Amino acid sequence: MFILYTRKPNHKSLPPGPHGLPLFGNIFQLGTSPHKTMAELKHKYGPTVWLKMGSVNSMVILSADIANEFFKNHDLSFIDRSVFDANRSKNYYKGSLGLAPYGVYWRVMRRICTVEMFVNKRINETVSIRRKCVDNMLLWIEKEANSMQGRRNGIQVARYIFLASFNIIGNLMFSKDLVDPESKEGSDFFNIMKRMMELGSQPNISDLLPWLRWFDLQGIRRKMDRDLGKALDIATTFMKEHIEEHKAGKQKSKDFLDVLLEFEGSKNEPAK
Repeated sequence: MFILYTRKPNHKSLPPGPHGLPLFGNIFQLGTSPHKTMAELKHKYGPTVWLKMGSVNSMVILSADIANEFFKNHDLSFIDRSVFDANRSKNYYKGSLGLAPYGVYWRVMRRICTVEMFVNKRINETVSIRRKCVDNMLLWIEKEANSMQGRRNGIQVARYIFLASFNIIGNLMFSKDLVDPESKEGSDFFNIMKRMMELGSQPNISDLLPWLRWFDLQGIRRKMDRDLGKALDIATTFMKEHIEEHKAGKQKSKDFLDVLLEFEGSKNEPAK
């Protein structure tokens, strides 16, 4: 099931769909199990259904064949993602490869990532990094388990997996661990990123009724501004330290930040 968001529909050729309520559209018709409701709508209206989620027009694709047609032959028409209000904090989405609108910047970043990160040679070169981070994670879990002997509280394994994942990314980007469960800075960074992920996935009325964004009724945008600001401050510190080490010749290996800095200096767009 895929949901595609549109802004200016052509009412003469819209797919069929249920009539909605004024202002709220079909929001309240989806119930507590939207996936089951979608299956019922498919039987009634066919594999393509038109819904209004608040004031947001949505086309629901309920067929693998039609989805394949969209992404194979009409991918450029639907390549942009709908950016939720939480991700608009500090214009973060404009610099994110996963959220940035399709254009020159997105193509350049995708090409750099493909050439410098996703090729087999680069992946094989980072085996030792991933193994080190996983070994550290196992040591953290073992230490936590030993300290909890005699107590009934469980171990939050997901937390350590999250920390290990961040350190893998940190080593690929900055050649250093980003978090340490035993340090205050590491715990603060972990908590900030965890809150940001929760805020980014939390249902927000501002996404369905964009004219309410100014009011920020749930306080999601305000909280995201606060946490993203802290995360950017920490990331900026990492970058400044990295640049100083690079200038002093202390860096031993080339990481992804070096690639970006070299590209920033040359301004040469990778070949398409």
